[in-house]
Amino acid sequence: MQLFVNDLTVIDFSYLCPQRGVVGESWIVDITLDGSLNDQSMVLDFGRVKKQIKAIIDDSVDHKLAVPSDHPYTQVSRSEDESGYWVDFIRPDTKSVHLFCPADAFAFIDADEVSMETVKTYLHAVIKRELPTNVEGLKLTLRAEDISGFYYHYTHGLKKHDGNCQRIAHGHRSRLQIFVDGIRFPRLEKLWASRWEDIYVGSAEDEVASKVMQLSGKAAELVGEHHVCYSYQADQGLFELAIPAAENTIIATDSTVECISEYLANAIKADFPDSKVKVIAYEGVGKGAIGYA
Repeated sequence: MQLFVNDLTVIDFSYLCPQRGVVGESWIVDITLDGSLNDQSMVLDFGRVKKQIKAIIDDSVDHKLAVPSDHPYTQVSRSEDESGYWVDFIRPDTKSVHLFCPADAFAFIDADEVSMETVKTYLHAVIKRELPTNVEGLKLTLRAEDISGFYYHYTHGLKKHDGNCQRIAHGHRSRLQIFVDGIRFPRLEKLWASRWEDIYVGSAEDEVASKVMQLSGKAAELVGEHHVCYSYQADQGLFELAIPAAENTIIATDSTVECISEYLANAIKADFPDSKVKVIAYEGVGKGAIGYA
């Protein structure tokens, strides 16, 4: 007997990629369980699937940075006081990425790349340990939202958030819609989606000089004028990031989706000063904000 739940959850996270850097992503999760009926004549109660298994998935990957532990670029070390991990991703040509974060901010994937297949393998092992004995089979499907228009991948951190959004490197794959005087402008959508294809959106108030950061020994050698550095203390601990300047944009506000939509609207308004601009910016799947200028 099989039990399935489609659209169980959406994993909003970021991952380290040798070519693209820090990539924000949103994957929809479907699940199928295979097993015998229990004493309630169920494979597993839907309520338990939606609550327990969703929680396992969210705790394992959602709002984290997925790190390919087996990639040769990856170096991981733990601080002496065990307050967090340094992750150094040694991409060449001044494109290295460096972080110091609490352990819960990372998902360490035992593979040389982060992909749907390697994340599925990771999640399968975690979930299988928690299932009752009558559940013999588990199938996970990860898929991206079907977007007909333009979209971009962005990563950010929200230090003022009281939940997991405070983690400095989590992200989203997000559609974008732009209107000028009520008319949709695919040309502008394409322009901004290309400009922000794989972008880190940082807040100006969190930018710091590298010399005040808790850099690892390797990061101290590599972080320089080609990097932008961020550091902030949040409820979950200290979060620090050094990212290539070419893969970063700094805004004057927080990087919530509300502020991002307003930022984009004002930036477009500068080119259309006599027009009304509306930007619908999504934060992953099925949610977002509308900015006006």
